[in-house]
Amino acid sequence: MRLFFAVLVLSVSPMFALAADERRNDEHSYAEPTQVVVKDIALDLTVDFDKKVISGTANLRLNWLKPKHNQLVLDTRDLTIEKIEGTTGRLAWQPLKYSLAPRDDIFGSKLTIEMPQAYGNVLITYSTSPQASGLQWMDAPLTAGKKQPFMFSQSQSIHARSWVPLQDTPGVRFTYSANIKTPKNAMALMSADNAPDAVRDGEYSFHMKQPISSYLLAIAAGDLVFAPISARAGVWAEPSVVKKAAWEFADTEKMILAAEKLYGPYRWERYDILVLPASFPFGGMENPRLTFATPTVIVGDRSQTSLIAHELAHSWSGNLVTNASWKDMWLNEGFTTYVQGRIVEEVYGKELADMEDVIGEFDARGEVDSLAPEMQLLALPAMPGLDPDEASSDIAYEKGQWFLTFLEQRYGRDLFDPFLRSWFDEHAFTTATTTDFVQFYKKNLPGKKPGAVTEQEFNAWVYEPGIPAFAKSTQSTRFVAVDAARNDWLAGKLTAKKIPAKKWSTQEWSHFLDNLPKTLPVSKLQELDAAFKLTGTPNGEIAMRWYPLTIRSGYVKARPAIAAFLKKVGRRKLIIPSYNALVETQDGLAFAKTVFAEARPGYHPITIGTVEALLGKAKP
Repeated sequence: MRLFFAVLVLSVSPMFALAADERRNDEHSYAEPTQVVVKDIALDLTVDFDKKVISGTANLRLNWLKPKHNQLVLDTRDLTIEKIEGTTGRLAWQPLKYSLAPRDDIFGSKLTIEMPQAYGNVLITYSTSPQASGLQWMDAPLTAGKKQPFMFSQSQSIHARSWVPLQDTPGVRFTYSANIKTPKNAMALMSADNAPDAVRDGEYSFHMKQPISSYLLAIAAGDLVFAPISARAGVWAEPSVVKKAAWEFADTEKMILAAEKLYGPYRWERYDILVLPASFPFGGMENPRLTFATPTVIVGDRSQTSLIAHELAHSWSGNLVTNASWKDMWLNEGFTTYVQGRIVEEVYGKELADMEDVIGEFDARGEVDSLAPEMQLLALPAMPGLDPDEASSDIAYEKGQWFLTFLEQRYGRDLFDPFLRSWFDEHAFTTATTTDFVQFYKKNLPGKKPGAVTEQEFNAWVYEPGIPAFAKSTQSTRFVAVDAARNDWLAGKLTAKKIPAKKWSTQEWSHFLDNLPKTLPVSKLQELDAAFKLTGTPNGEIAMRWYPLTIRSGYVKARPAIAAFLKKVGRRKLIIPSYNALVETQDGLAFAKTVFAEARPGYHPITIGTVEALLGKAKP
């Protein structure tokens, strides 16, 4: 899953790495996992669409590392706590004293539970807020079918605390079970053992026996039906969407087989995909067993199914081996982007993988230009006081992937593939830091091909800002043709109608648009639009590149289509570039505010926060 970034300057020198134990410390959580760890959570919850709340109990099984501590600290955000009880397992539940600290705008409220002894279980009776940051409640008119309301969660990075009181840090893994009650016409799903043949009756039970981190805790409920793809994979979606989704994602089993061939068995039993409403703020979320996916990738040509390859790849990198804190997010996302590319190559061929690598490298270089040096590192410094949602960037994804590709090129796949598989095998169902990876690398790879990578080169990728000067850029033969057509059109040697783009893939169009000048004469945009009908495109990847160009260039004819796009889609990657372009002028800012006011009811709380912050920073 991709997050967005904030440009900031930290007082830490990028040339100095944190000590190993400091990298495990999570400054984004109040929890104290060195004292006590939550090992299992049993949820008994009711979903109330009318009140837009989830209420019930969370039974936390605890492992006390320091039993004399006798204090449990949890993360919460906007939860109403009714009561808290504890038990040793041999005695009846006993009421416990607790305090809820004042709310912090980013981190919520620290929940401190006092107890006379180290209880093995704590039972918390609570309810969520209608404004819970990790939940979106959609009234029926905002759904695809427009008949029933819809609810879904988004827990990454620190939003699980808004619907479950827990240790909201990726450094703690736990199993969970749940009993979920909904209206009888709603189907409930979780990041757990969803049964394809589940009966829709308003009460559902789930078990997740593999330990996961809090950001992978997920729930959804609505008018959902199932379509199989293979014996272990399928699609959940609203009835009007499910058939199209199943066709779009038909290669999912091929992707699973490709990943297993490279990196070992898929360890989560089923791999299903839940297609959410267009308001979902991300492309996909790798919730184990049940990827949450945006409908914006369902474009009828399977050109954007690398998103599924990415979320599937998380079943090895991220879900299986998890970054211990968000400072080391590249261990989740850089590894996953690399594995995604290998899956795409296996299933669709090297040319498509190369095109996507070129686009990723372009994004990485652009990100470097906009970030403070401290935020260009793979091994980020501590980020106290900063929301990890706003601290991530393409550095974790694309620079991380580029670094692993560099290692693959220097050592060769015959050495690098077994090395990466052994990383997953030996760290399965655990959390890891950059320090852990560096130690694993030094132990297992350099000795097999001495001199392939110098220590200076390795450190330049991990601990220094920017993209190393010695990084080898990926080349794409199809993009060479795209570049030639673009240059000829810009030079007036080729009319737009003569550009050989009718069979271009999404990737080719993305590359064409990415490399146009920041602004163009309106006449050039009119010509291009007349030839290819880019305004009003149903392809979000094209829209996110075309619309900002029209805004910067003053092509006002596209304004109605931009408004319609921003009102329909809530995926931040696709809409934020247009908002960014709009706020650069007073007229654009006024237009953006008007559109946002109308779009806001259909946006996820995370998207709302991002757009509000952007509009708030704009000069009036």
